Parts: sequence; C-alpha cells; structure tokens
Amino acid sequence: MKSIEITGTLREDTGKKSTNLVRKSGGVPCVLYGGSEIIHFTATEIGFRDLVYTAAAHTVVLNFGDKMKNAILQDIQFHPVSDKILHADFYELSDDKPVTMDIPVELSGSAPGVLNSGGILTRNKRKLRVKALPGNLPDSLNVDISELELGDKFYTSELESDDYELLHPNNTVVCQVRTSRASMALPEDEESIEGEEGAEGDESAESADVKSEAPKEESQDSKE
Repeated sequence: MKSIEITGTLREDTGKKSTNLVRKSGGVPCVLYGGSEIIHFTATEIGFRDLVYTAAAHTVVLNFGDKMKNAILQDIQFHPVSDKILHADFYELSDDKPVTMDIPVELSGSAPGVLNSGGILTRNKRKLRVKALPGNLPDSLNVDISELELGDKFYTSELESDDYELLHPNNTVVCQVRTSRASMALPEDEESIEGEEGAEGDESAESADVKSEAPKEESQDSKE
C-alpha cells in the first residue's frame, strides 16, 4: 500500500490553552497510539490533503525529524460548520500486528448484461473492510465485471485472498446487474452506474475510515 508522509512537531504542553493556540495558528493537534509510547504532536492541515480528501486508502509515515513512525489514520474530527480539521488520532503500525482498514473497490471490464441486455450496473459497496498485516494491505480491491450477465451478482466470497481477510459475510453483494425496472426502486445504499464499462467515475472525497485491533485509547485533546 502507498504511504503519505506527514511532518509532525512534537508537543510537550497538551493543555486546552496550548491546543487552542495550535488550531488558531492553522495547525492540527494529533496523537499517535499503539507503540511503546503515546506521542502528542502538531501537523499542518494541508498535510492531510492527500490522505483525507481522496477515496484511496493510504498508510502514513509520520516524520518527526529525528525519527519516523509508520501509522494509519485511526480517527479524525472536523468542525461542524467550517469543516476544518480539529483533531487526528493515528495508530502506529507493527509488522507482526494485523490492522483493519476500509479499502476502495475498483471495477474493471465490461458487463455483458449492461452492453447487450440493457441492464444497469449497481454498486452496493464502494469500500470493503479488510484485516491484514501492514505489508499485505492492498491499495484497492479489483472486481472484474466482464462476466456479469443480467441478474448476476458479484459477492465478497469471490475476493478471498491468503494475504488478507474480508470482514464481511461471504454472501455480501459488491455489485450486480439489474433490469431497468428493478433499478427504479434502488435501496439508498446502492448506486446505479448505467452503461458503465468498468471505469471509475469521479468520486467525492471520503475520509479514511480505519481501525486497529487494539482498543482505541481516549485522546486527551479530544476532551478539550
């Protein structure tokens, strides 16, 4: 999986006054958990741009100058009005400790049920939760729709791998080709992709949703 580097400045004072000063200066108070120590630090909001405002999944290299830490974004808080980033929690990665992440689903190929039968391709899952060692986390999960006829469904069981575990029931539908009449009453969590030939459409930015195996520790800053 690709990594994004974020430069961090260590913080010694983590009180409310200090935290407010960090935010007023354009910084983001952050905490790194999961390692031998809890690290409080500050990062610039622009440093989160390629991590948060994208549908892709990334790990993170936190650069503290004299040391580097590999991590994943565990939680992020936004201002309810301005959408400015208020706080971010990271979880330190260990080569031998599995973590879970939401990995984007990419479609490839052309569905015969769409091209030849006038069906509509609907996507039920844009991301799937994966559990794996850090070195085995995939950038994306590829779904080949080139054999989907009208009425066919693609299930998570078809994406099984020795490198990772999918944290969904095997009968979870990832995408399917429906008739036009059925597509007129789609459930809210499904999206129609009429005439799609496997290419990814423009997607709005989605925050990375990741969780570690270890229980999340309460951030001191999040109480402020």
